[in-house]
Amino acid sequence: MDSNCSELSEIARMLPPDPGTFVDREELIHYVGKIGVSQGYVVTIKQSKKDKVVMLGCDRGGVHRSRRKHDGETSGECSRNRKSSSRLTNCPFELMGKKEDGVWVLTIKNGSHNHEALKDITEHPSASRFTEKEVMQIKEMTESGLKPRQILKRLRQSNPKLLSTPKHVYNVKAKLRQGNLTVKTLKTLSHEKPTEGNLQSSTSNAEPSWRRSYPSRVPNFIGGKFVESQSLTSIDVINPATQEVVFQVPVTTNEEFKAAVFASKRAFLSWRDTPLLARQRVMFRFRELIQRNIEKIALSITTEQGKTLKDARHDVVCGLEAVEDACATSLPMGKYLPNVLDGTDTYIIREPLGVCAGICPLNFPALVPLWMFPIAVTCGNTFILKPSERDTAACLTLAELAMEAGLPNGVLNVIHGANDIINAILDNDEIKAVSFVGPDTAGMYVNARALANGKRVQTNAGARNHAVVMPDASMDATLDALVGSGFSAAGQRCTAINIIIFVGGSKSWEDKLVSRAKALKVSAGIEPDVDIGPVISKQAKENICKLVQSGVDSGARLILDGRQITVPNYELGNFIGPTILCDVTNSMGCYKEEFIGPVLLCMQADSLDEAISIVNRNKYGIGASIFTTSGIAARKFQDEVEAGQVGINVPVPAPLQFFSLTGSKASISADLNFYGKSGVHFYTQIKTVTQQWSNLDYSDATSSIPPLSNVPGSSDIADIYSQGLQSNDYQGIDEMQSNDYENMDGIQLNDLQCRDGMQSNDLGSMDRVSLDLQRNVFRSNDADAPTLQPNYPQSSNRVSMPLQYEDFQSRSGVSLTLHSNDFSSTDEEGQPMSKSHAI
Repeated sequence: MDSNCSELSEIARMLPPDPGTFVDREELIHYVGKIGVSQGYVVTIKQSKKDKVVMLGCDRGGVHRSRRKHDGETSGECSRNRKSSSRLTNCPFELMGKKEDGVWVLTIKNGSHNHEALKDITEHPSASRFTEKEVMQIKEMTESGLKPRQILKRLRQSNPKLLSTPKHVYNVKAKLRQGNLTVKTLKTLSHEKPTEGNLQSSTSNAEPSWRRSYPSRVPNFIGGKFVESQSLTSIDVINPATQEVVFQVPVTTNEEFKAAVFASKRAFLSWRDTPLLARQRVMFRFRELIQRNIEKIALSITTEQGKTLKDARHDVVCGLEAVEDACATSLPMGKYLPNVLDGTDTYIIREPLGVCAGICPLNFPALVPLWMFPIAVTCGNTFILKPSERDTAACLTLAELAMEAGLPNGVLNVIHGANDIINAILDNDEIKAVSFVGPDTAGMYVNARALANGKRVQTNAGARNHAVVMPDASMDATLDALVGSGFSAAGQRCTAINIIIFVGGSKSWEDKLVSRAKALKVSAGIEPDVDIGPVISKQAKENICKLVQSGVDSGARLILDGRQITVPNYELGNFIGPTILCDVTNSMGCYKEEFIGPVLLCMQADSLDEAISIVNRNKYGIGASIFTTSGIAARKFQDEVEAGQVGINVPVPAPLQFFSLTGSKASISADLNFYGKSGVHFYTQIKTVTQQWSNLDYSDATSSIPPLSNVPGSSDIADIYSQGLQSNDYQGIDEMQSNDYENMDGIQLNDLQCRDGMQSNDLGSMDRVSLDLQRNVFRSNDADAPTLQPNYPQSSNRVSMPLQYEDFQSRSGVSLTLHSNDFSSTDEEGQPMSKSHAI
């Protein structure tokens, strides 16, 4: 036995897993299975009620005792031997997973074993299970027409130690054919042997699970499965700090794109009918899983996009707020207006559109996807997501977490590519709506082509944000805001402040602005205490340097130049230090053209009116800010500036998710904005329903009501009708007390008019008793105490009930307060009735 196996036997102590809570049943079983294998035993399911409880036991494994009947052995002895050789009954180890309040709780019933630990996991039949990659190969070879034995022979060429049989292959084929095999069921319980000198599992918490199956080329996510693309064309994803190739992104083929659309369309039929609360519960679990995996997602963003870990975490946390907003129960609520015209009601309902798509930018790999698909799928749509080809890992990790949260197969699909895939999304008739965030030129193209094909479209493209600094602004607070907004995330944000307009001159601000910018640390995003990471590509760095130089050539003063910065240990990285240009005018190319990077352009204005005019003449309008201690100046700026988002003594703010991301002019080309109520309206369509029932004959509607005698449990009531009500019937039927009158049908004051008599419909009854009370029923012996004597047909007894006027009191209408001493009863001969007959 090799050294790895001996190391395994040393750490295998047969310990049970720790109790805990889990999002779903599969997560609980997978967790217990992994712990079991690491401890030298294999867990199996003993009993399961899928939605309530699952009992787990120990599958001892090893050599099976012969269960055949031996010579001279009786049938009873053979039966007992079979039972005693059962792996499930031999070991007392037992765990229970139970669903409580929407989560699965793991409880240890018996954590002990009566056998030794397995010294090598290959001794157990579970070692013959296929890996996820092998299952995908089985699927491909099955579609090619190969038989199970042929498939197994080819699998053994790459894995000679494979112990599976043709029967195992056949079982996998059957599950694939029935559609019962998901990525979760592909996860094997086979132990991953640690490398020599390292006893920890090879599974890293900071690495997405799909990366272990696809280490060099990212897969598509179609129909709830990670699918390796058959495309021969790939795009390299490069770490901007080191220039190393992280992995390759395939250019999805047309057939794979059509498969994603088909999966979305098929899933929509059932997903739209899923109750809203059930869809939101998935989002609640999705939110919880994102919180658990923030570090994993943030690290992938830093590796691919270059952000610092702090900025990457902020990216995920802001996206998490969008998921929380999708959990709001009133998102797609409609409107209702009764009796708009003579018994006619009109109401509006919001329905999902169908298949929607999102095209994401390179600067927010997690935030922008979370702006899009959580609200879309919660409203009942299905979604096709195309991340930027420069940073795709965050999107794939989010898709994996959404599937783990319970999102059905096909509701969310992720495909990769560049221009050809964007065109395919815009031209496909099955896709009803497209969301886009990205550069200005691409945004105009997407908007025009999508509208030409009759789609809904929202595009957030192009951003040049201004900050107006008044002479009375608080210097320290303003400088902190300007430096933080302009240089964090290497300036690669659509809400970053790019341009500062100093009213009254910038000379008093320049030295302190330069001093604070120089204090920022520039390095790779994974380094501690770093403030600015690299820009995403060499092309982006070259474009920034080119525009800065064009400003200098046009007469701008370069008071801080970060173009030639060198970062130790990362000399090949795409780094640009903080750069500040002063005396910029609106005629310079560096002002007109859109670019994102750690560069601040400083302009001057003589008055607030001139500063507002500069902002309004710019074609972009995502946001603008003013820094001042004057409420008059702030109010004037708020009212007159043309920008979607206005900040007062704060940099351009991205609003919280229950608002909407607004913009104006060329920065947005849609009537409906991202997230918030606008996002819900974008992903739903209105249906107006007008209904009118007042002209229908009620007798026709009730003609099908069965006779009372046919109603179950109505024999007693029928007897009352035929025999009349006796005084003791008040006790025998419902024990009616005074508060029973309040709980019947709400008798109104105008229903009791003694002058005009009381009709049967004036007193609704829960017991289907109709009282025909006429004026002659009221016989008064005293003016202040009228007596009410019901004249029941076919009644041998008469009941006299003195009622006081003050008894007619009720919070809502009138109720009768009856006391037992108010009732006097005599039979037909005038003899007092027994006391038991009185109420």
